Amino acid sequence: LNLPERNTLTQMQDVPRAFPTVDVPDHAHYTIGVVILIVGITGTLGNFLVFYAFCRSRSLQTPANILIINLAISDFLMSITQSPVFFTSSLYKHWIFGEKGCELYAFCGALFGITSMITLMVIALDRYFVITKPLASVGVTSKKKALIILVGVWLYSLAWSLPPFFGWSAYVPEGLLTSCSWDYMTFTPSVRAYTMLLFCFVFFIPLIAIIYSYVSIFEAIKKANKSIQTFGCKRGNREFQKQYQRMKNEWKMAKIALIVILFFVISWSPYSVVALVAFAGYSHVLTPFMNSIPAVIAKASVIHNPIIYAITHPKYRRAIATYVPCLGPLLRASPKDSRSSSSYHSSRRATVTSQSSETSGLQKGKRRLSSLSDSESVRETLPIHPSSYRKVEGQSKIKDRRLSVKAECR
Repeated sequence: LNLPERNTLTQMQDVPRAFPTVDVPDHAHYTIGVVILIVGITGTLGNFLVFYAFCRSRSLQTPANILIINLAISDFLMSITQSPVFFTSSLYKHWIFGEKGCELYAFCGALFGITSMITLMVIALDRYFVITKPLASVGVTSKKKALIILVGVWLYSLAWSLPPFFGWSAYVPEGLLTSCSWDYMTFTPSVRAYTMLLFCFVFFIPLIAIIYSYVSIFEAIKKANKSIQTFGCKRGNREFQKQYQRMKNEWKMAKIALIVILFFVISWSPYSVVALVAFAGYSHVLTPFMNSIPAVIAKASVIHNPIIYAITHPKYRRAIATYVPCLGPLLRASPKDSRSSSSYHSSRRATVTSQSSETSGLQKGKRRLSSLSDSESVRETLPIHPSSYRKVEGQSKIKDRRLSVKAECR
């Protein structure tokens, strides 16, 4: 071999196995690369701020918010592992990181995407138990137990991300061949079985659990509103009024979680449709753009969480303004936010305490009635003025009436 041929052979040996390319205009690669770069920068900074604010602010460090921190962590890791690689490959217009790099890239995307979905399901179930079954959920979610639940979430996600490494499906390039994902295009029994089970246990079942949780929450709020209208407890029973106010505060937190969930599901739906079309045997109708664009939309789900919290969560805005003062004017944080956040923030403990205080109040009322009946029996043996007797009897009737109102409201 002459010298040029030797140099060419050496270069081919040093370069990883070449991946195929797609014949599309260069500007298509560059456009997708710029979009994914913006998504990556926004997702990285935004989720880091969520994590930083929730860890620095003591008032935000509740068991329920530990789930939100986990969501921010998974989205942050998704941003830093996916966007730089996708952007670089788009500049080169083909995959340049080799077979192992493709597998690792796709594995990270699967792991962090599944973790986000399962975390959102856990958040929805947490809101469900807090609002609809406060007494049954006593002690269920402490910080320690929340961490144990999150370990289970990560192990579950890992269990569904590892099979392609062991021959059940595979991690391969997709779309414009500048990114990688699990193989949903090959029409074989093994690949189709993995795709079907992945969708069932990672997308559809969590989605059904989320829908059930929020339907039950809506019904609980509706019943509480009817109780107020029927019994007039909003004016006549302070204990019920406090309980109802706490339920509304919990509902505010649930609404924020619902918005995050809806945006996440909307982002991943186009990608899911594409995979299901291939699963049904119609992969020949899918173009490279039809594969790549839904993948970009799915990866853009990492930016929704910090934006939604910056808009809707007053305590988060206040924490950012406190610990990152330069962002205070951008988020429009004001003293009003701190005052509203104090009434806005509620926890499982507050709801349970309300229920317990009502129960103890009813028991105290019963003891008071029993002691009152005892005093009436003593009164029969003592000479008491008739006017005094009528006064005590009137007080007894008032207490009976209050207890009956409490019982009806419960």
